Amino acid sequence: MKKNTIIFIITIVLIIIAAVLISKNSNTTLKKESSNFALQDTSNITKIFIADKQNNSVVLRKISSGNWKINDHYKADQRKTNMLIKTMQDIRVRNPVSLAEHNNVISRLAATAKKVEVYQIVDRIDLFGWIKLFPHEKMTKVYYVGGATMDNLGSYMWMEGKEKDRAFVVHIPNFRGFVSPRYSSVEDDWRDHSIFNYKVKEIQSIKVEYFENPDWSYKVENINDRDFKIISLNNNREILNYDTLKLLNFVNAFNNVKFEAVLTNTTAQSKIDSITLSKPAHKITVVNKKGDSTVVKTFHKEGFEDKFGDGAKLVPVDIERLYASLNNGNDFVLLQYYAFGKVLRPLTYFEKE
Repeated sequence: MKKNTIIFIITIVLIIIAAVLISKNSNTTLKKESSNFALQDTSNITKIFIADKQNNSVVLRKISSGNWKINDHYKADQRKTNMLIKTMQDIRVRNPVSLAEHNNVISRLAATAKKVEVYQIVDRIDLFGWIKLFPHEKMTKVYYVGGATMDNLGSYMWMEGKEKDRAFVVHIPNFRGFVSPRYSSVEDDWRDHSIFNYKVKEIQSIKVEYFENPDWSYKVENINDRDFKIISLNNNREILNYDTLKLLNFVNAFNNVKFEAVLTNTTAQSKIDSITLSKPAHKITVVNKKGDSTVVKTFHKEGFEDKFGDGAKLVPVDIERLYASLNNGNDFVLLQYYAFGKVLRPLTYFEKE
């Protein structure tokens, strides 16, 4: 009886091992050229690494659903990460590169292509899709993304592994364009541009300082999410006769305020220092209910030469854009008055006559 039990256990173990090997061989077999690069399931992606030949690299790490971080530091733009993941799912091979141009394409890919690594949660044991055991993070795809084809409707790609010596033209069916720009290896390209993203109930206070016009400076205190107190910073006087609707709209405006572009890595440090060490134009400080502060200092952007009037003249400051310092001075960005002006209201804006 004991001998039969041992034989039975050994048989079951052998069956499981055989099933695992068959499953693995089935999964790694190249089914179709059109599915080489595409990911069938993107819900289990945990990390994406993209690097270029200029020593730029980014690691996009999934924190939670719809929430990604860049290089474990900045919050990633959700729209851009969603587009990349959708691209990884939708790309298909249009055709193999012809033998006549293959060596040239491979040489260009070796010199200029971006390396892409995809990591996913996979099961060490997956029996026919219904017995899944021992999930772990694994690098599931490695490929290289090159430039666009002559017709700008495809991108050259090269798969590492079984098909590494073969280059392909990859596209998204029914999409007129090429996908290589979506695989950016530059950190700034992935950053979420949000400055303020508060709901009224999350805000404790807002302080707006006008350094060129101190009379315009004030502080707004949230009393109970419906009632607010507004105080002049120039004389510490509470403003009682203010426009309630204007103030409520102002506080609501701190939801989804974004900057236009990151300039930290594209502007000479000497210029950044010269601007940020000068007198600011404004300073906005928002304190949330947890006591955390978000501080923005703005600086006038230099003007330009107006050649459309009666003779050339210098416009002293740009009336459409501002510079700003964020994150304790670690980031230097460009703002648009069109987007940022809604949180730059002077005290006189709220006062009733």
